[in-house]
Amino acid sequence: MTRIIKITLEYDGTDYAGWQVQPDAATVEGTVEEALEKILKEPTRVRGAGRTDAGVHAAGQVAHFETSSHMTTDEFVRALNSVLGEDVRVLSAEEAPAGFHARRSAQSRTYRYAVTRVDSVFTRRNAYYVPGPLNIEAMRQAAAALVGEHDFAAFGNLSDDYDATTRRVTELRVEETLNGLEFYVTANAFLYKMVRNVVATLLAVGRGELAPADVARLLAAGDRAALGPPAPPQGLTLMRVTYGSI
Repeated sequence: MTRIIKITLEYDGTDYAGWQVQPDAATVEGTVEEALEKILKEPTRVRGAGRTDAGVHAAGQVAHFETSSHMTTDEFVRALNSVLGEDVRVLSAEEAPAGFHARRSAQSRTYRYAVTRVDSVFTRRNAYYVPGPLNIEAMRQAAAALVGEHDFAAFGNLSDDYDATTRRVTELRVEETLNGLEFYVTANAFLYKMVRNVVATLLAVGRGELAPADVARLLAAGDRAALGPPAPPQGLTLMRVTYGSI
């Protein structure tokens, strides 16, 4: 009997070319598939909930695979972590019902983007150093314009992975931390580099390069060329993926 196993993972994406398998490049998906092949002695395809980019991390990525193995879910966790490297760890595994798909069954995804105000070797892999003052209240005002269902074409880099650019953002908040900021974004789905483009735009507001009202105007215009480059990848972490009851 074929089973569907849902796994939750965390990883440091610094040294990977993203989640999705690519030829001649180390990827998280490829690393997990290689680990499963060692355990199960056969090729096993893994499907992830989000295709994180090169250098992007995860604290709660979800993936699934199909197998006829009789191993328990706890045994899968122990076996995978025994062969995965230091940068990838399986946090949990559970049986999923027929028809479950890590990406298609997901209801929402939450990302965190970390900005540090301290230029330190200890944060260079997981936060974006931004010197100088930032107007936090202006950033929060600008962020409010992006909450809701909108056409986010202006905030999505070109990709073959989607043919529609409307997304529903249910949360976009800016929190101050001891040494910087954290942006939390929750949506039903995201366009390619959408979170990093949103963060870069809000930081431009914080620096006074854009007014809060400009963000709504840019959103309505739908012109990606009107925005600058995205924020760098190291500050971005996929925090969690939510599903209905499984």
